[in-house]
Amino acid sequence: MTEKIRRYDLDWLRVLVFGLLIFYHVGMFFVPWGWHIKNNVIYDWLQWPMLFVNQWRLSILFVISGMGTCFALSFRNGRQFAWERMKRLWLPLAFGMVVIVPPQVYIERLVSGAFSGNYGAFYTTVAFSGIYPAGNFSWHHLWFLPYLLIYSLLLIPVFLYLRSNAQARLLQWLRKSLRRPLGLYVLIIPLYFTEALLEPFFPVTHGLVGDWFAFFNYMILFFYGFLLIRIQDAFWKALTQIKTKALAIGIFSFILLSLIWQLEDNIYVHFTEALVKVVNTWSWILVLFAYAAQFLNRKSALLSYCNTAVYPFYILHQTVTVILGFYLMDSSMGFLSKFLIMVLGTFVISWLLYEFVIRRIGWLRPLFGLKGRPLPKQSMDTLPSAFAQ
Repeated sequence: MTEKIRRYDLDWLRVLVFGLLIFYHVGMFFVPWGWHIKNNVIYDWLQWPMLFVNQWRLSILFVISGMGTCFALSFRNGRQFAWERMKRLWLPLAFGMVVIVPPQVYIERLVSGAFSGNYGAFYTTVAFSGIYPAGNFSWHHLWFLPYLLIYSLLLIPVFLYLRSNAQARLLQWLRKSLRRPLGLYVLIIPLYFTEALLEPFFPVTHGLVGDWFAFFNYMILFFYGFLLIRIQDAFWKALTQIKTKALAIGIFSFILLSLIWQLEDNIYVHFTEALVKVVNTWSWILVLFAYAAQFLNRKSALLSYCNTAVYPFYILHQTVTVILGFYLMDSSMGFLSKFLIMVLGTFVISWLLYEFVIRRIGWLRPLFGLKGRPLPKQSMDTLPSAFAQ
């Protein structure tokens, strides 16, 4: 079994990457890409930092989730783990689809002119009619939860086998591969095939049904997270040795990718782009893990608090962002003013709801993925790490 340890760097990465979602979703309000509502002025230049972040922000979350799964499953049997996943993922998803997401859809329908009237009328008449986007029933930003739940349940037999067989051929092969200078890059091969062969035919929808590229791509990354923790020190040693090379490869590959995006698409460009894209994605994932391990693997009361708050923040944040955007979208204020109001407003409102409502009401906590009993104020610095359960 995996040794029961605390990886504070992984906790920090989880908190920081989920926190980045707030900045990213606020940014979606200002760029030309499709989103639920849009500002009255679009800023093309903002696409470039968004494109950079977009290459790895979701991928690393699935790797981190796979790592957390390895720790969680080390001290549970398969049935206990499945039940824990249902409580932690399905329950907040169901609650979110009924309570948290409908205001987003309501505002979207108001802006598009598809509905007129107050929210009460929307919720009691059409909020649950049909599946989004044709209908109004949706999981919107909570799509991460059903994907993670399905991966967790599907892979239980494989995970249990690897947990019980430390010398399984796959684990031995991976340990051996990591002894080579760029051994961690062997893991891009399955990612390349999904990118090259599935992505052109199955555009990402986050709707699960028919979303085959995203489904398999993220499942591979989730599985990688489990594998990398199972091989224990071999991963962390390889990461230390490769971090500066991975940083250089990441910078070069993103510059190259930016140039490829300017070319006219054809089969040669596509297969080249797919390769550069997966190299870029994996490089930044390795960079983030490596430097987090170097600088962030330490305990703090702030981390303990944030590590528990991050799940409710994730569930709440986009609804808050969309509501703020609705009241700002036609304002004459400039980009910086709107951006700061939306970012700070999303953080502050989400924190107020978490600290003074969700955290303190026992029956509400499980609906946001927390344990049911409210924690006493003095226990803030003893909250359990998600990667030590």
